[in-house]
Amino acid sequence: MKKFIFTLVLGTALWSCGGGGGDTPPPPPPVNKAPTTPTLVYPTNNLLCINNVLDFNWNAATDPEGDAITYQVQVATDANFTQIVHTVSETSTVRTLSLEKGIAYYWRVKATDSKNLSSSYSSTNQFYTEGNGVSNYLPFSPVLVSPTLNSTETGTTTTLQWTASDVDTSDVLTYDVYFDTVNPPVAIASSNLTTNTLDVNLTASTTYYWKVVVKDDKGGQTIGQIWSFVTD
Repeated sequence: MKKFIFTLVLGTALWSCGGGGGDTPPPPPPVNKAPTTPTLVYPTNNLLCINNVLDFNWNAATDPEGDAITYQVQVATDANFTQIVHTVSETSTVRTLSLEKGIAYYWRVKATDSKNLSSSYSSTNQFYTEGNGVSNYLPFSPVLVSPTLNSTETGTTTTLQWTASDVDTSDVLTYDVYFDTVNPPVAIASSNLTTNTLDVNLTASTTYYWKVVVKDDKGGQTIGQIWSFVTD
């Protein structure tokens, strides 16, 4: 009887270790990975374009699985791409688009593979199309640096920071900063700033809205987008 019990236990152990003789399950399919992010070639950043019919060109992305790639090209009249004038798909790395003259444009590209997984958008290039008889070009829309959009800030003060540029490189830029708890902001925190930073005081549990108006020394000005953040 003891011999029978020992044999039964041993057989059960061997069956358990061997998985009962079943087939090994197949390995899971490989996880699809997104293509790399394209890099912009032309139009270059801060370019003043003589022609308003442009060949947009970028460097090719690569896909880890070798999937076919399609590119989405976006062109807008604002740096936040809320006013898009072109959204086109392209399988090559160049696309010709016609634009209006005398307008500041912003463009970017992302890559999408055949399984519909996309890269991040590229960095944004800004450029101007030259207008007939234009002697002064407006500054480009300001670009947010900090605080990041919709972030949560701690403490009783923070530093607002942005960048701005102008194709008229000799122009001197100044800034009016609107900072408020209402949207759109109406209170001017500082005017005619010559630096692109401003320290502001904060109250806890508050949503703040702010924007920057960029002015050149020839009377031109560009009103920036409204940015916001909250305090904890």
